[in-house]
Amino acid sequence: MESPTMRQRFEEYIFGLQEEIITSFETLDPNAPKFKRDSWLREHQGGKGVSGVFFAPPTTDGSPSPQTVLEKAGVNISVVHGMLPPAAIKEMRADHSSIPYDEKTSLPFFAAGISLVIHPRNPHAPTVHANYRYFEISEKAAEGEGTGKVVAWWFGGGSDLTPSYLYDEDARHFHTTLQKACNQYGSELYPVFKKWCDEYFYIVHRQETRGIGGLFFDDLSTEKHARLSDDVRRPRSQEEIFDFIKAVGNSFVPSYLPILERRMSMPSTDQHRRWQLLRRGRYVEFNLVYDRGTKFGLKTPSARIESILMSLPETARWEYMTDMGSDLQSEEGRLNAVLKQPIDWAEL
Repeated sequence: MESPTMRQRFEEYIFGLQEEIITSFETLDPNAPKFKRDSWLREHQGGKGVSGVFFAPPTTDGSPSPQTVLEKAGVNISVVHGMLPPAAIKEMRADHSSIPYDEKTSLPFFAAGISLVIHPRNPHAPTVHANYRYFEISEKAAEGEGTGKVVAWWFGGGSDLTPSYLYDEDARHFHTTLQKACNQYGSELYPVFKKWCDEYFYIVHRQETRGIGGLFFDDLSTEKHARLSDDVRRPRSQEEIFDFIKAVGNSFVPSYLPILERRMSMPSTDQHRRWQLLRRGRYVEFNLVYDRGTKFGLKTPSARIESILMSLPETARWEYMTDMGSDLQSEEGRLNAVLKQPIDWAEL
């Protein structure tokens, strides 16, 4: 009997992680509606997925909506394959020189990932995002064969926290939990991936980060990595990198659920809600203007738009020249200061 391929092992892992994460939220708020599990197949090209989505439908009789812990959330999986056009191959060769390229030939690809965004109802409870993925490119298979020889593969992912109100203990808990997961595989990973996260989730036109960061990484493979030193301990084989992915993926629930439990029932005012909606507006701006995954998905033929836009909050707000957050002594201003100048939370 043949050993399972990395494609199969990663797919099995993310489906298990999806169920663990959804179950943790359903257990936290047992009276809320269950997550909707929506299985789908990719039309025209190959692939499948399961979207695990939470929303509380508005009432139709004018009565208040149920006060659930979550306002909107999605824990989605996609497992897709197809043909990668030459233009995309050329771009990917910058980090993966083993991919053959001749300006004319498309190559088979496989991509699998879990992506989640959680928008809690309480303004004191932070939004959280995480994504873990595996990408593979192979040669065209000979007629009668299943898949061709793999010519390049890599892992990517990360997790980041976006509060409306800043609580130092929450920030430290989130970052130190991720740091501990990383440090099992080398002390350089957390600081490098934390810095990468701050750089990636930056709203250029606002000159601020989307949130207080976490981890972001891509292109982890056996090849030389542009951001990691060659002479330090880090995961280098496919097996070691997969173990690292599982460690940071498994750290999601312990990094976030204790924070949500602390904040989900805190008293809040209309001003707190107003600020939460303004911050969600910035979240929308980043996702639609800068996020690579969103932009790639919207350009992909036969893309599942509902899953791509799952990351957006149910409600958001924009105010012309708002003055909220301008007073640096206020709760809102304190958050703004950190968004302008990221902090090394794990070292506080």
